[in-house]
Amino acid sequence: MVLDFLVPVEDRVLAHCELLPSQALGKHIKIHNKKEGLPDTTNISIALLGVKESRNAFEKKHEILDVSAIRIQLYKLLLGNWNSTLADMGDIEEGATVEDTYFVVRKTVASLLKQKIIPIIIGATQDITYPAYRAFDGIKDLVNLVAIDSRFDFGMDDELISSHSYMSKIITEKPNNLFNFSNIGYQSYFNAQEEVDLMERLFFDAYRLGELGADIALAEPIMRNAHMISMDARAIRASEIGLSDNFSPNGFTGREICAIARYAGISDKVSVFGIYEMENAAQSAQLMAQIIWYFIEGFNFRISESPFEDPANFTKYNVPTDTEQLIFHKSHLTDRWWVEVPSILSPHTKSKSPALLPCTKKDYLEACDQNIPERWLKAYKKGFN
Repeated sequence: MVLDFLVPVEDRVLAHCELLPSQALGKHIKIHNKKEGLPDTTNISIALLGVKESRNAFEKKHEILDVSAIRIQLYKLLLGNWNSTLADMGDIEEGATVEDTYFVVRKTVASLLKQKIIPIIIGATQDITYPAYRAFDGIKDLVNLVAIDSRFDFGMDDELISSHSYMSKIITEKPNNLFNFSNIGYQSYFNAQEEVDLMERLFFDAYRLGELGADIALAEPIMRNAHMISMDARAIRASEIGLSDNFSPNGFTGREICAIARYAGISDKVSVFGIYEMENAAQSAQLMAQIIWYFIEGFNFRISESPFEDPANFTKYNVPTDTEQLIFHKSHLTDRWWVEVPSILSPHTKSKSPALLPCTKKDYLEACDQNIPERWLKAYKKGFN
C-alpha cells in the first residue's frame, strides 16, 4: 500500500506530547509512531500529512521543512468544543525523484478522499498542490480550487513545474478536471498583466489583497464553493511570519489568515486543505499551527444545507434586472446567501438545471440596484460555454 511510504512522527514530538495537559489537542489525536505504526482510520474525520519535498521550489530551500516544529505548536493548543476525530499520518519524505514524491502524495491523498477523510497537507513548497489536485482523478469530475496567494503561479510557457508555475500544469494537463480557480489576496506588482488577462479570459475569480483587507467576510462564499484550498504562507505579511527575506511587507495579518482558514473549514465542500512555503522559525510554526486549529474549528461547525433540498428553511428573493431574472436564497439557520445560475451543469443531475453559487448579502443588494454580480456573470459564461 502507498501508505507504507509514510514516515512516523518524530520521537521528539511524542516526548513533547507526554508533558501536555489532558485538554491539549496532542492528547486527543491518533499518531503514526514507530511502535504502533499507522493509526486506524476508522471514524477519522481529518488527517495531518507532512510533505518535505522541495526540489521544485522556485527559490531553492536551504533547509528541510521542520514539520515537527509545527506539530509541537499544534499539539499543545487546547481543544475546542469538537466532535471530530483527528489523526496524524506522519510525513512523506523526498523520493528518488520529484515525480516519485508526487506519486506518493497523489495516491495518499486519493486514499484519504475515498475514506471521506480530509487531509491537511503541511508542504514545503506549493507545487505539491498539483499532485493533491490529481488525487481527485476518478473521484470527482469537476474541481474548484482556491489559492490563497500573492501570485497566480502560472509561470512561463516553457517553464518546468515549480512552486511558481504549478497552475499552468493544472490548467493544461489532461484529464482537465478543473472547473473553477479562485485566487484571493493577489498583489498586482507580483503578477504580469498577461496573467491578469488570462484569469479574465478563463472566467476565473481574483480578489486583490486590499479587497479582502477591507472586508475579510468576502472570502466566505469563495471558500463555500471550493473543493480544495492551497495556501501559500507568503500571502501573509512578513512581520506576522517572522520577518523572512522571502516574505513581503504587505499581506494578510495573522487574524485575517486564521479567519480565512475557519471559513475553509466551515465549507462542507472542502475536501483538501494545504499550507505551503512556511519558514523554519518559531513564529512561523506558531502561526501555521493556529491556522490549522482554525480550520479544524470551522470543520466542527459545518452545516450542510441547500434551498433545493429544504426550501422551508430559506427565504427566496426574485430580483428582476434589465437583462436577467436573478433568484437569491437566504438561509434562516446561518444567514448565508446563494444565487441561482441557470446555465451551470448541476453536479448532482448533470443536466442544465439551475445550480447554486454561494454569494453575499452585498451581491443581493447590488442586484436590487440593477448591478449583476461579477461572480454570477463569470459563472454564467463558464457554464454556458
